[in-house]
Amino acid sequence: MMFRNISKVIRPHTAKFGTAALPAPNTNPEILYTGLFINNEWVKSSDGRTFQTENPATGKVIAEVQQAGKADVDKAVQAAKDAFKLGSPWRTMDASDRGLLLNRLADLIERDRTYIASLETLDNGKPYTAAYYGDLGGSIKNLRYYAGWADKNHGQVVPADGKYLAYTRHEPVGVCGQIIPWNFPLLMAAWKLGPALATGNVVVMKPAEQTPLSALYIAQLVKEAGFPAGVVNMLPGYGDAGAALVQHRDVDKIAFTGSTEVGKLIQRSAADTLKRITLELGGKSPNIILADVDLEKAVESAHMALFYNMGQCCTAGSRTFVEDKIYDKFVELSAERARQRVVGDPFRPDVESGPQIDREQLNKILELISSGKRQGARLVAGGGRAGDAGHFLQPTVFADVGDHMDIARTEIFGPVQQIIKFSSLEEVVARANNTDYGLAAAIFSKDIDKVNYLVQALRAGTVWVNDYNVFANQAPFGGFKQSGVGRENGEYGLRNYTEVKSVVVKLTDKNS
Repeated sequence: MMFRNISKVIRPHTAKFGTAALPAPNTNPEILYTGLFINNEWVKSSDGRTFQTENPATGKVIAEVQQAGKADVDKAVQAAKDAFKLGSPWRTMDASDRGLLLNRLADLIERDRTYIASLETLDNGKPYTAAYYGDLGGSIKNLRYYAGWADKNHGQVVPADGKYLAYTRHEPVGVCGQIIPWNFPLLMAAWKLGPALATGNVVVMKPAEQTPLSALYIAQLVKEAGFPAGVVNMLPGYGDAGAALVQHRDVDKIAFTGSTEVGKLIQRSAADTLKRITLELGGKSPNIILADVDLEKAVESAHMALFYNMGQCCTAGSRTFVEDKIYDKFVELSAERARQRVVGDPFRPDVESGPQIDREQLNKILELISSGKRQGARLVAGGGRAGDAGHFLQPTVFADVGDHMDIARTEIFGPVQQIIKFSSLEEVVARANNTDYGLAAAIFSKDIDKVNYLVQALRAGTVWVNDYNVFANQAPFGGFKQSGVGRENGEYGLRNYTEVKSVVVKLTDKNS
């Protein structure tokens, strides 16, 4: 089933998404799990360390969370190895039963959807409407999609010369380390758990230190669903825990979503043990608006392409290329829309944007805004903090942006739109591709010939046409160039979690 345009489901007038009406949030959800989840048990860290997770809307501490270190990684990896042994309950389970467990996990998430969405809003700061409809809805559907694959990921019979039966087996890779980002804590966990578990692997997952709470709650639901001990282990912590996971000799695969900078470190570190890796990294995505569009619709689409999730999206359409014939009017309408965007308490149903994730990220964005002004871009909306408490920013729009400027080359990961003028298709292709990134791109036009030309010319893993941020569980997602390695979602996503084994059997004559 298509996971609809996630930016459209959070608008305040939206009353329903599918058949799920929006229930009132729990603005003060009880924090039930703050430990390490190893071998289906909640334990404390080996060295007694903890860390604080904060509410970015207020800056106040939500809870003290156990902090995993290298010793805890060792314990979790050993638990996963034991669960993966030939003859273990997990390895002897029918593939269809793995699918049943994934469906049961999806059912439990749906049962607790309001609580988990509220927990995500509290810990991450995203609007509750976005968490409920986008993150929870997408996670449930993704797990159900991969549940359906559990008994369908099979090999082939190969026609071999001579009297031989040759066939292939798709076998699980083994122990999979999975490192989750803070911008979509639950959804990215689901994207990684689904294909790994459907294909019979075992998992040691490290959620981001800024947003551990929803992943920890899912770990308890994994146990409630009936997954055998050791199949899923959850280790909240910092980069040292992630590094220990990457470097561990008994971890067979690493899946990481996050910054390109950290992705490069992981690739180097994983080379020592030749681990299989998938990396979904940064982006500086071009959103190309041709002059033949419905202007108001294009402005709204470009607005949502950038400002969804407070600009904290790897796919954000941050380089908005607009054809010169409509440029001035597009800038005017975009600035007006940004000034109208409702920023505030993410539990309020009318709020479109919550806070940035933390003070460090807030300050990074403010410095990039300052660099844009210094380097000659024209600030037409926003540009500063919003309110006195928490980590809120005004939706910000720059016009007259040059390709050489820092704001046009750096992944800002915040609510800062750059609107760039172009005159010809050849020009915009060259400028759009002149980046180290290649995660996503979009084209808005009614001219199918121009659209087809641009689709072929743009170097990006996903190209949207006349829409933005449309994801389907069936469609692969990943990047070109420094935006990553490998693909998630769809049948392509299964390839990251299986080894192909060839089996060749000598056939005997009936008289021999």
